[in-house]
Amino acid sequence: MDKTLYTIIVHSENFAGLLNQVTAVFTRRQINIESLNVSASSIKGVHKYTITTWTDKDTIEKITTQIAKKIDVLQAHYFTDDEIYQHEIALYKLATPALEQAPEASKVIRKYNARIVEVNPVFAIVEKNGISEDITSLYEELREMGCVLQFVRSGRVAITTSCFERVNEYLADREAKYFQSKQQEEA
Repeated sequence: MDKTLYTIIVHSENFAGLLNQVTAVFTRRQINIESLNVSASSIKGVHKYTITTWTDKDTIEKITTQIAKKIDVLQAHYFTDDEIYQHEIALYKLATPALEQAPEASKVIRKYNARIVEVNPVFAIVEKNGISEDITSLYEELREMGCVLQFVRSGRVAITTSCFERVNEYLADREAKYFQSKQQEEA
């Protein structure tokens, strides 16, 4: 069974308990969530879930269909990496004395277009924005130098590369149907 990294983008109304319902779909199928990011979308009252998981095409279709059936979910779609633009952010807390003893660390930080955002005598904090592979590679190079104290990364944020936004079309269609039904009631 060939596994691919899929990104599911879910648009929902903002109601308590929906995150639990969405993650339960993965739990029932014993599918691990690699990353999960939930935030308000550009549409008032609509939240966007960005979920990544390694699975096969048949399973991702079933998971997405099950999520889309949840009552507060407006839409759910899955994408491969070539259908989206994705980004993550990572923070690396590095030991300042170890950095001072390893001048090549600065070269590595620059090589990955990361930036140092805080420096004090005990630690330095480096921030890296970008794709998952670069974030991981920078971590591994810094770890090999023995200077990493802490490491944290965000979940993926993603937008589609298509020219239209499916949720906008869905909401416009839903609004048109609502007003049409109101007009029919009044007639």
